[in-house]
Formats: sequence, C-alpha cells, structure tokens
Amino acid sequence: MYIYNVTTNIEESIHEEWKAWMQEKHIPDMLATGKFSKVLMSRVQVEEEMGGFTFSVQYTTDSKETLNKYYQEDANRLRKEALQRFPNQFGAFRTELEKFIK
Repeated sequence: MYIYNVTTNIEESIHEEWKAWMQEKHIPDMLATGKFSKVLMSRVQVEEEMGGFTFSVQYTTDSKETLNKYYQEDANRLRKEALQRFPNQFGAFRTELEKFIK
C-alpha cells in the first residue's frame, strides 16, 4: 500500500472556506478518479512562523503504479483547480509513503 500525502499551509483568513472546499469538492474528486481507496485529513499541530494553518491529507492507494497513473491522468487537472480557486493563498508539498504495517 502507498499513501500519497499532501501537506498544505493555507492562509488563516480563508482556511474555513478551504476546508469546506476540500471536504465537499476536492477530496470527492480525488476519490472519483478511482485511484484512491480512502482519505484522512488532519490539522498539523505546529505553529508555523509564516502563519496560517497546516493540514495533511493522506490518500491511500494500492500501489506505486496506481499512484503513477494518478500523476499521468489526473494530477495536473486537480492541482490546477486548487490554484485557480485559491490563487497565491497556500503552499503545498507532496510526499509518497510506503505502508508496511496494516
């Protein structure tokens, strides 16, 4: 199993709007790709010097191959939607995690 983790720092003034958009639009769109079986969204409990709020969203997938298909087929479109909806209001980085313990 693989976990595709997206860590996002969002401006404090829009974080409630962003959370609602994530829960109502973006996460359902990610799951609709058929490449992820579940998702966990958490708020990171560390205050950042830059301010804002930081969230970790972890999408579980069955394999590296399926994750690569997401990158090839869906990632650009879904990332573009976020950039258009919240221009210059967040920063994000992505990590891939291989799950060893069930």
